[in-house]
Amino acid sequence: MTLTIEGVHAGYGGGTVLHGVDLQVPQGTALAVLGMNGAGKTTLVHTIAGLVKARSGSIRLDSTELAGRPAHRIARAGVALVPQGRRVFASLTVAEHLGLSRRKGEWTVPRVLELLPRLGERRTHKGNQLSGGEAQMLAIARALLTQPRLLLLDEPCEGLAVDLAARVRGVVAELTRTGLTVLLVEQQPEHARAVTDRLVFLSNGAVTDRAETTAEGAAGISMFR
Repeated sequence: MTLTIEGVHAGYGGGTVLHGVDLQVPQGTALAVLGMNGAGKTTLVHTIAGLVKARSGSIRLDSTELAGRPAHRIARAGVALVPQGRRVFASLTVAEHLGLSRRKGEWTVPRVLELLPRLGERRTHKGNQLSGGEAQMLAIARALLTQPRLLLLDEPCEGLAVDLAARVRGVVAELTRTGLTVLLVEQQPEHARAVTDRLVFLSNGAVTDRAETTAEGAAGISMFR
């Protein structure tokens, strides 16, 4: 599904964080959003997911308007968020996480475990017994089992050792090859280049003119201007 964002303003309390954000991510492509701390990256994905209410503008998944819908309705429309910091349940096992997240669809538990075999080895381990990389993979698995059409990843490699971060980026690259539409928040351009079709940059809550295509044939990803 194609994600289209036009003129979105959003924020917290009386403050505005996003100032007229325009983006498009065509179906089956991956876009990385980069920027400094405080640029509005997390606010952007939270607004798409309905955790922050857009004050104005449009957020569409194909023809379905998401802006103004509650988060659970947006999730049912096919949007899944892998949040910053993983946020797995400490007292639940890997198997219990997967069981709670499962909906009918093409992403089954066996398929997820084929993509993320380490989780199969850790099925009986609780969330607080997992390494950072394992917890991140569980967060991705949990999101996939909701059968998303759009996957939002908020700094999935944050705080991970170099080898674990490389594994997570490999998983993200594999997901883009399945045809899933992906929006990835990152801080490091060199990490984003390896797994996405295009980079855009947020500064003070707005998309800047700086953008970079990272893969041949990615001209379909554009910013509205």
